[in-house]
Amino acid sequence: MQPILKINLSTRETSEYRIPDEWERDYLGGASLAARLLYASLTSELDPFSPAAPLLFLVGPLTGTAGPAVGRFVVCGKSPATGLWAESNCGGFWGPELRFAGYDGLWITGKAEKPVYLWVMDGRLEVREGAHLWGLDTYEIQTKIKEELGQHSARVAGIGPAGERGVLFANIMCDHGRAAGRTGLGAVMGAKNLKAIAVEGNGKPPLVDAAAFNVLRSQVNQALKTDTMSHFYHEVGTSGAADYLEYLGSLPKRYYRQGVFKNVDKISGSTMAETILTGTSACHACVIACGRVVRLEDGAKRKGPEYETIAGFGSNLLNDDLPSIVRLGELCDRYGRDVISASNTIGLAYTLFEKGLLTEKDTGGLALNWGDAGVAEQLIHMTARGEGLGEILARGSRRFGRHFNAEDEAVQVNGLEVAYHDPRAFSGMALVYATSPRGACHNKSDYFTVDMGQADAELGLEFYERHSGAEKAANVARHQDWTGVLDALVMCRFANVPPERIAALINTACGFNFTMNSLLLPGERAWNLKRAINNRMGLTRANDKLPKALMEPFPDGGAAGYVPPIEEMLTAYYAIRGWDPETGRPTKEKLHALGLADVAHDLWKL
Repeated sequence: MQPILKINLSTRETSEYRIPDEWERDYLGGASLAARLLYASLTSELDPFSPAAPLLFLVGPLTGTAGPAVGRFVVCGKSPATGLWAESNCGGFWGPELRFAGYDGLWITGKAEKPVYLWVMDGRLEVREGAHLWGLDTYEIQTKIKEELGQHSARVAGIGPAGERGVLFANIMCDHGRAAGRTGLGAVMGAKNLKAIAVEGNGKPPLVDAAAFNVLRSQVNQALKTDTMSHFYHEVGTSGAADYLEYLGSLPKRYYRQGVFKNVDKISGSTMAETILTGTSACHACVIACGRVVRLEDGAKRKGPEYETIAGFGSNLLNDDLPSIVRLGELCDRYGRDVISASNTIGLAYTLFEKGLLTEKDTGGLALNWGDAGVAEQLIHMTARGEGLGEILARGSRRFGRHFNAEDEAVQVNGLEVAYHDPRAFSGMALVYATSPRGACHNKSDYFTVDMGQADAELGLEFYERHSGAEKAANVARHQDWTGVLDALVMCRFANVPPERIAALINTACGFNFTMNSLLLPGERAWNLKRAINNRMGLTRANDKLPKALMEPFPDGGAAGYVPPIEEMLTAYYAIRGWDPETGRPTKEKLHALGLADVAHDLWKL
């Protein structure tokens, strides 16, 4: 791999960090390698908003190679929302451009005296004055910075007003609405007075056997073009699954408290394709092009919503107006806010208003009625500006619920809002949400796809009925480990590439000799390392649980009458993982077996 550029914004000192060879092999890259690099820095005492807090942008070994759906990067650190491990995964073109500029990562600490932005081009760094950009949204800064630099081919990742104001679910945006969305790292970037990072380069990613890799890459991309799932994502986008997920009871309604949403067809990806869709967008060298480009009544082209936006600002709020969902998603993107956390927290506000725990006195005269998208829009503006109720919404659902003495009504795990795949439809997601290293996250294992039948035998996965229980614990753990490998590469979940082809791509690019079984080891190692980081920051066995709302059965719909047996599943999962059932930590034996002796020493002297 290429070096990581370390930057101290307080002193303006820089240095190049060379990744140890054994860490390249043992962690590959991306979020898995980031956990190893940041392990020593992430402690319970560390304030995520302090100058000492690290912010690490990192790519994977295939990023920028034109391989299958690997035009991605990660951002990692300590979450101000959860106080735990933070990672966000982002597509677009920024990650490949960073590699072209000569670096595989940017490791940022310190705090600039005044707002700045960074300009990295072909191995050179400039720290440029950015006060005039403060207050601009995430789309405006991309245009403005490119004009200033006179480099319209540069790629810009930055924060909006939400990150500047420290909204705890502020994100980092680049390209056509691509977001490093979850865990609030946009607020960490804002606390450093860092508005944006522009990158451009003319280099090529290093490959051990470029000729063999390029032949294999071409073959895999050609196969991906003709894949059924690729066609599905290209034609109707991720929101094309909304109808079927509603049928199975997975699509959340009325803040996870209603079993059926009759108007799902009005907001689905199919309806979008038939009404407002005008084109598609793709990340770097991606043959799938799942991104949506839509046109509303004003005639302007804009980003179309993905599934999580459709669910969050649609069925979650009982809103069946597709154009309003587009506008609400765009507002979040422009302000620089994670759509899942934003819509989830607004859904909680609607719920508390319905229950009488939140009144018009609290809302500034607003009536929070289900289906009213106009009120949701006002709350988005208020949150980004820190006005009235928005100042409390900006703290996320756990703190918002706590403020109104209703924390148990918040649908979150460890401070991160639950994604829009209800575990009452897919029991595997119950384990995923309860044990994810960054809180309730579907991207640490999209196990609902396995519960729908995509049990890949190459990974050693078996198929279990979607409402089965403890017997699928080993399956979930193995799928999480595989997800850790994809997070290391960094590869998009939507690329339906056979695992053995992925192993071959890694081997030709990096000079390794991974088999399918040995390739899962970096994923398992990273999963346990992230767990140990969280244990050291205060997470225990008691944190592994689901919110109250998800443990109440529906009277109707595709998941009627079912709740996942989470305690039985966790008992089996701990035994499979080799985690101590009393403390929630990986055992010393497990950590030593994974080559993490130093971590075992630190963790078990607590």
